[in-house]
Amino acid sequence: MKNAAAKPETKKEAAKRDQVDRQPADAITLKASIADPLIDGVLTRYGLTVDSDAPRHIYFFDTPDLTLLKAGIIARARRISGDDHDSTVKFHPVVAADIPAMWRECDGFQLERDLSETGAITSASLTVPVSKGAIKQVAAGEKGIAKLFSKEQEAFLTAVGGPGIAYEGLCVLGPVAGHCWTLTDPAYPWRITAELWQREDGTRLMEVAIKAPLIQAEVASAGFMVFMQTVGAQRHMKPQTKTRWILRHYVKAAPAESATVNPSDKAEVNRDQESHQ
Repeated sequence: MKNAAAKPETKKEAAKRDQVDRQPADAITLKASIADPLIDGVLTRYGLTVDSDAPRHIYFFDTPDLTLLKAGIIARARRISGDDHDSTVKFHPVVAADIPAMWRECDGFQLERDLSETGAITSASLTVPVSKGAIKQVAAGEKGIAKLFSKEQEAFLTAVGGPGIAYEGLCVLGPVAGHCWTLTDPAYPWRITAELWQREDGTRLMEVAIKAPLIQAEVASAGFMVFMQTVGAQRHMKPQTKTRWILRHYVKAAPAESATVNPSDKAEVNRDQESHQ
């Protein structure tokens, strides 16, 4: 099949895509998933290979019974070979208009809408950089999970209506291997981001996304799904499909001794308690 990304963008097309990408406070990311059997066809269509992207490793943090996910919170950290490392907190559902401007204009802020059979759910996230080596230390139990997340992220969760995170009750889930590409298609006006996630059991899931002006969210959602059906994207029955797919696997696969409190987090909690006595 002909590579859909091979045709160069015109200056007008590139300008339109760039205008949206530069307006995080006025834009929303629309996402849908592609199941494993259809992924190879998408990779071929757009000429994508894992060799054309720096590998990344994503770690999630939750309790063994997924307390954070049930409360609408996702906490994760990402290592990218040869690039910056970061951590993200995400909360859903949110009402875009109710998010304070100071957060909407903040570096690392993103508004997302997951499309499903039952409708759409909007979430807000804040990503901040973390020092290299810190994620590996946390995964090894040498540092507490709280070290990966900032006071700014905690304040953000409160501002968008989320509960606080009790770090001492969390365990490390993952990592899941990932690859990410940005591509274009002559038949569609916005840049497309494709993320490929692969669990340790070899099962894959691809997530495709676009960033569109918030004011055009409803129209863009409909057009996005019509277009992505041509490459096998599908609406799922529940939102946050990718995250549930990852977390439930790692919770089930984790040995009992690994699904416990991070020892470094527990030690930090004990020190805090002693300091207040």
